[in-house]
Amino acid sequence: MRLEWIEDILAVLDSGSLARAAERRLVTQSAFTRRVRLIEETIGTELFDRRRKPITLMPGVEALAPELRDLSLRLRKMRYRLKVSTSQTGGILRFSCQHAITTTVSPWIVRALMQREDMSVRVRSGNQDECMVQLLAGEVDFAVMYTVPDDQTVNFERAFEARQIGSDVLVPVCAPGLKRDDPLSEIPTISYPSDVFLGQVFDRKIAPRLRPDMMIVTKAECALTLAAYEFALGGIGVAWLPRSLVADAIAQGRLVTLEQELPVQPLGISAIRLQEGQDNRDDMIWQTIVTNLALPAHLQGVPDLAAGHVQTIE
Repeated sequence: MRLEWIEDILAVLDSGSLARAAERRLVTQSAFTRRVRLIEETIGTELFDRRRKPITLMPGVEALAPELRDLSLRLRKMRYRLKVSTSQTGGILRFSCQHAITTTVSPWIVRALMQREDMSVRVRSGNQDECMVQLLAGEVDFAVMYTVPDDQTVNFERAFEARQIGSDVLVPVCAPGLKRDDPLSEIPTISYPSDVFLGQVFDRKIAPRLRPDMMIVTKAECALTLAAYEFALGGIGVAWLPRSLVADAIAQGRLVTLEQELPVQPLGISAIRLQEGQDNRDDMIWQTIVTNLALPAHLQGVPDLAAGHVQTIE
């Protein structure tokens, strides 16, 4: 089935007649009529009801319209990808992000990379472990993820080069109706599983700094920050979320911060790549990310590493 045939059929369906479909397809009516007959002859069945004036699609064909539209879209994408793969000297760049960073940081990275007209960018999202696996497997060129400053438990082996490109803060927030004037003793919480990065950050960095008289009561648990964000908006409990994710909701009054009552945790935003096997193109892209990335002001951390230095956290 050729893409042009699918688009001819859809043109008749959308316009309601051969004459208007021919105008849409930028050909004369006689030429379009010949194309319609060729389609029918090739497929081996009638697609158009010629008993009606103006001519229309057969009911069975019209019922297939959603599938035809989907097929048309997929064929167009495939044609574009084939064209890109042969015409772009820069090729396709792939990188992965932790889920929350995909929402807040990746658009800035893509914008910086798209200044190169010869490049196509693909972004993958996952938890921290998934991002590292994708990097090790060669499925992505680099990964962007949260790190905890001065955290001695995180270990990037010497095979990796890591550079801090920004910063964020994990802050406790909740719906306005949950905030109380009296000191907190029991905290209804939206928690992260202990086997995901932010769950480990909470267990190691935040929970030990809670007052001894405070009790955490888990109301919901989820691994995705975007889900925790929605739970917090819904008034389910207190969630520790990246400030970059909740800044607008706080400014709009849909969430309130509990930073005066509960601990916060600074986070670094780091780009990570394999140390070996990089070519000149990879190095140029890496420098764009680690030195020239113009993040918004609230994400601009001061890099703590000299240019070209390999960070190894023992």
